[in-house]
Amino acid sequence: MNTHASRAHDTRARPGASIATTPTRARRAVMAASLGNILEWYDFVLYAYFSPQIAHHFFPAASETTSFLVATATFGVGFVARPLGAIVLGAYGDRAGRKAALLWVIVMMSIGTALIGVTPGTEAAGVAASVLIVVARVLQGFASGGEWGGATSFIVEHAPPNRRGLYGSWQQASLAVALLPDP
Repeated sequence: MNTHASRAHDTRARPGASIATTPTRARRAVMAASLGNILEWYDFVLYAYFSPQIAHHFFPAASETTSFLVATATFGVGFVARPLGAIVLGAYGDRAGRKAALLWVIVMMSIGTALIGVTPGTEAAGVAASVLIVVARVLQGFASGGEWGGATSFIVEHAPPNRRGLYGSWQQASLAVALLPDP
């Protein structure tokens, strides 16, 4: 009763199963996941690029060096939050589906990015500005951790069985694309 066709529709039926899909849907899955990855990593690039300005506006200190080091540490907080995001959102994606998990990734990344964009500087908000930037980076890092594995799984699950490696490689290639533009 459990035929190959029925297993292809249910990825939990067996490890490594593909979702039965058309070539067009498979390409859309690659494009959507890759675009999300590009935007996610471009946000990380922007924070790094603008870290001197972020240091000045959100982490003022007695010296510029100290401000810059605090802004850089805040950049690093996003990377510290990634493993927790990978665990939590990966488990959620296994239960609720990749699309549901990736939707939460988009929401969290958008909130984190918007929070950085609308947070007033320390001149207007005091220490709350610095705290909000750290919270935004934690949220972005958490989302980023869930995005990488979830998007890669999403791509591979939509790939034809004989093209999984090629399709999955787009996740890594799209990261490189995010690093190309100079802000």
